[in-house]
Formats: sequence, C-alpha cells, structure tokens
Amino acid sequence: MTRTLKRLVAAVLLFGLAPVAGADQLLMVRSGQLFPEAMSTLQNALTARGYKISRVQNVDKGLSHTGYRTDNYKVVFYGKAEEVAELAAKHPELIPYLPLNVAIFAERNNTLLVTNRPGVLADFFPDPELKATFMRWEKDLSEVMNEVREAR
Repeated sequence: MTRTLKRLVAAVLLFGLAPVAGADQLLMVRSGQLFPEAMSTLQNALTARGYKISRVQNVDKGLSHTGYRTDNYKVVFYGKAEEVAELAAKHPELIPYLPLNVAIFAERNNTLLVTNRPGVLADFFPDPELKATFMRWEKDLSEVMNEVREAR
C-alpha cells in the first residue's frame, strides 16, 4: 500500500467517512483532471442528479499538522434537503450519516475521490424502505464517481 493511500485511509477513518473500514465498503476513483476541474465536475454531477451541495469543508489545515502536505483536500457534503430532513425525522439513528459526503484531494497531476458506499448502510439499518433509498444513493453516487473519473 502506498504512503499516500495509507494516509488517505487514515484520513477517511479519522474524519468518520467510513462507518466500517474495508475496501468493499468504499468507492474510490482517480481522475486525470486537476483538482479544480475535478471539484467542478463532482459538484456539477451531483447537482445534475438533484442533490444540493450543503457545504465544502477544508481539511487541509488539520492534516498539515500531522505532516500531510496538500492545499487541495476537501470534503463535499451533499444531499436532497427534503429527503434528508424527512429521514432524520423518521429515523434519527441516521443523523450521523447525513448528509452524504465525498473526500476529494489532489495527488500530483491527478485527483482522487473517496467515499463510503451508501448501500452498506442497509447492513446496519435493514428496513426495506431505507434499503431502497440507500441503493438509489449508491447508484447515483457510482454514476457521479464514474463521471468524474471519465472527465477530461
């Protein structure tokens, strides 16, 4: 495992982006786009599917204190406001997992995106209605990640 990948996994776990560690629970793509273009592609792909960007959190400063040097490391939080509010009201146990998020960071001339698979939540919350929502989120997110990966 490369040093960068080890740091990425540690950062993901540190920031609570993965409820359970394991490669099959993560979606990760590498884009040939530089960071600003990949960030734009990510945000456009999410909004094209009806999601709203709720915030973009800088995590660069916290990571720099641990020796990780990058000025392009962010977490994009997104969701559908009404859906998130309804889910939080009906299922408050989901609140720690909402809104959904994607970590995006620069690595040389590439950009990496990593997030946990929303479908994994069905293992923790077996309600069939929730499973349909989680699987829809996963399908949308897979499409978004592929769009960013394939963008030039």
